[in-house]
Amino acid sequence: MALAQDLPQPLTPAKHLGRLDDALLLGIMALLAGCGLIYEYLLSHYAGRILGAMEAAIYTMIGLMIVAMGAGAFAARAIRNPFVGFALLELTVALLGASSVLFCAAAIGLTQRLPQVLADTFGLPPDLLPTGGFLGQIQQLMQYLPYLVGTLLGLLIGMEIPLIARVRQALSDEHLLHNAGTIYGADYLGAGVGAAIWVGLMLAMDIQLAAALTASVNLLAGLAFILRFRTRLTGFTWLLLGHILASFALLLLALKGPALEQDFNNLLYKDRVIYSPATRFQQLVFTERLRGKAPPVYSLYLNGRLQFSTQDEAIYHGFLVWPAMMAATRHDRVLIIGGGDGMAARDVLRWQPDEVVLMDLDEQLVRLFQSPAEDMPPRLSNALLTQNVGALQDPRLTLVFDDAFNGVDRLIEAGRHFDVVIVDLPDPSHPDLSKLYSDLFYRKLKELLSHDGAIAIQSTSPWHATRAFLSVGNTLESAGFNIARYHQNVPSFGEWGWTLGTLSGSAKDKVMAAEPMPHPWLSKEMISASFAFPPGFEERALAVDINRFGSQVIYQYHQEAWQEESGINLF
Repeated sequence: MALAQDLPQPLTPAKHLGRLDDALLLGIMALLAGCGLIYEYLLSHYAGRILGAMEAAIYTMIGLMIVAMGAGAFAARAIRNPFVGFALLELTVALLGASSVLFCAAAIGLTQRLPQVLADTFGLPPDLLPTGGFLGQIQQLMQYLPYLVGTLLGLLIGMEIPLIARVRQALSDEHLLHNAGTIYGADYLGAGVGAAIWVGLMLAMDIQLAAALTASVNLLAGLAFILRFRTRLTGFTWLLLGHILASFALLLLALKGPALEQDFNNLLYKDRVIYSPATRFQQLVFTERLRGKAPPVYSLYLNGRLQFSTQDEAIYHGFLVWPAMMAATRHDRVLIIGGGDGMAARDVLRWQPDEVVLMDLDEQLVRLFQSPAEDMPPRLSNALLTQNVGALQDPRLTLVFDDAFNGVDRLIEAGRHFDVVIVDLPDPSHPDLSKLYSDLFYRKLKELLSHDGAIAIQSTSPWHATRAFLSVGNTLESAGFNIARYHQNVPSFGEWGWTLGTLSGSAKDKVMAAEPMPHPWLSKEMISASFAFPPGFEERALAVDINRFGSQVIYQYHQEAWQEESGINLF
């Protein structure tokens, strides 16, 4: 409503809308449409990385912003002078868009850190960390802050089209033919360009830098507008000064904002963040925990979720690899799907196979573990290469960078067969990942597996996501495998589970009949014990659905479990 106050009387329209003016307005609209789409992606990806539920965050953010844009279109009717209103609007959108990510990072990071600050200040022991009550409620509310900012930004963006349409109409003394159609055409084309820029350039860029660059387009569009139509603006000098000052603010946010944002994001991690690159597909965060004379502990987080910790990854990867290798008659050819860190490949290579094929989507991640980047701290580089024992450089290993669902088809077309298949994919926290836990995908893997071979699948936590864990086994069984579920406590993750499958004979009996290769932590007795579950646990699988291709059953199971665990409901 503030934009509607102290404005001049209705304007006298010009005789006609000049072609250059029209081209300028349509060009501005196209640019702003691209910016609006990028803002949606920026905030939704940031929310996903913070909340740990990428796809749900993206859909929720985009849905909220679209609704808010509709409300903004109605609210634009309250602005009497579209020229002044549009100029002030773009200035506001630029400042809010550029600072939104940094503001959210600061609020979320500081509230997450507050309990530790209070504990340190008052000398409280770790078991009395004040994380509940009022502080816990604040922390939980802050998780919704990106959605609140996105809604406000969507409200402002929604005003752009009505105001541009009114400006075009005000510049013509007759009804402007196809005014709405032309404006929306520019909007749709601009949004398409914005999507291409996001995918091709900004997806792997620092999110705060991307926000500042996008906001600069808003600011330039607003500057071009006020310079061209300055005779129709009251307070032109103040508007020009505001744009000049905002340009300095955006420059500061572009130069200093990424480091500040990273510092705030680092407050979310218990250990010290020492390296945080972004790939085309995910945000990587490496942390370090010093332990006196003992070797430091390094951990990797992908989009805010722990991927491994050097202190106990041997447990996870040992249970992922050893039972499958024991259940298989031969170990000559092994396929690993996922596992870009090389830890699973390291354990497979200990069984002296002739060939190992590792298929992973994220080439940048794999290269970090194969030949660390120059900007990676040397101590971290050495630790990673020591941890995977240089497995990704082994001449027996072939790297394939492909989407697993389609990449497996290419292996089938090439007539490939493997004695062991290891599936080390992220949890099904994304609808696109659901297909990699589907009956169709497992039937594809069946075509690749030797008749006397074995397959092992990381199957999320049987404790924290019970139905998702059980669904993996049910789905693998529906694809024609004999299955055996097993689990083990991995301190960094908690109770974790895997699913073993064979095409002939009992999967568990085959493991128990074999002698394992030496392992620094596992023993045959421990592997045997891992097949035991509490009374009635296996029977619960009868009430769990198979994850049929396209059904998204396992994604829904995982999302429900995650929401119950975190206490955050995105819907």
